[in-house]
This record gives sequence, structure tokens and C-alpha cells, in this order.
Amino acid sequence: MARLSLFVFAVLIGCLASPAQAQVAQADRAEIERAIRDQIDAFRRDAAEEAFAFAAPAIRERFGDAERFMAMVRKGYAPVYRPRAVSMGVLRAFNDGLAQEVFLVGPTGAAYVALYPVERQPDGSWKIAGCYLSKRAEQAI
Repeated sequence: MARLSLFVFAVLIGCLASPAQAQVAQADRAEIERAIRDQIDAFRRDAAEEAFAFAAPAIRERFGDAERFMAMVRKGYAPVYRPRAVSMGVLRAFNDGLAQEVFLVGPTGAAYVALYPVERQPDGSWKIAGCYLSKRAEQAI
């Protein structure tokens, strides 16, 4: 299963085009990073409704409510739910949109990289449309 996850993640990385830094306004980049950081902060505080508010409409529809969403994060995304460290990587073109690369140190000290596809909403805000998480080969602190 781990090899399959690494393969899927490698395919996702391969689908990414060059960094989208030049095509996206600085204010949008800052808002995307802030949305991800604020959602992670909400996870750290177990603020389910607040964390769920950062999810794109399709994610919200899929889980239905904040408690189901939070249960999924607790169960399958421990490095996002309780990270020791978070740092932003490159904002990239992804499919027809954008994905923010995020480097995490999980609760056990293992290093991870996450890709967060984001979607601009009709009101101009950015929402998180998913999270593809993969353990990095090197060990963190």
C-alpha cells in the first residue's frame, strides 16, 4: 500500500506544471497560504466548524458536516491534524487550477509533503479542495 501511495503521489507531482508563481497575484498567494495555515490551526484547536469552513463546496458536500470531516482528518491525516511544524512550498499549476505545496513534520517527527488543491470561489475567496499527503524519504526532527 505504501508503494502504491508513493506511486500515486509521484504521478500527481508529474502532473504538476511549473510553479504558478508568475501567474498568480501576491495577494492571492498570501490568501491561499493563510487559508491552509488557518485550517491547520483550527485542526490543532479541534475547532471543527472553523476547519470545515475552509473546505471547498465539493468537500463540504461529500462530508456533510464538520464532525464527519474532522473525524476523517483525525483518522487519516495526523500530520495535518497535529503537525509539529508547517512550512509553505511552491504554489503550482494543478489540473485546471492551483495546488499549494506544504511541508509538514508530523506528530511522530516524520517528514511529509502535502499538495493542497485550491479553488477560487464566486466571492473571490480561496477554499481547499483536497489534500494529497505523502511521507518524505528523509526523517525530520
